[in-house]
Amino acid sequence: MIMELAILHVKPELDDTFVGQFKEASRIIASMKGYVRHELQRCLEREHQYVLLVWWETLEDHVRGFRQSPEYEQWKRLLHHYYEPFPVVEHYEKVTL
Repeated sequence: MIMELAILHVKPELDDTFVGQFKEASRIIASMKGYVRHELQRCLEREHQYVLLVWWETLEDHVRGFRQSPEYEQWKRLLHHYYEPFPVVEHYEKVTL
């Protein structure tokens, strides 16, 4: 399993509608093959900043399965206009200690 991490800087003038729109977009991502779960968290120190964490079965489920799907086009239409700058997305795997 891998975790996708994206720090989201939401435009201040759009912050009031972002969470509601994200709830709608959540249904899209939750329907995808390989999706495990996700969390959206609001930053306490920085206004208008969120972190999105998404767990996927495999990296391919995210970068190929989701990102190259028609559903991703819907996701983009719902959410991408909220971000400034556009988020960098990185992937992590659990380290066994």
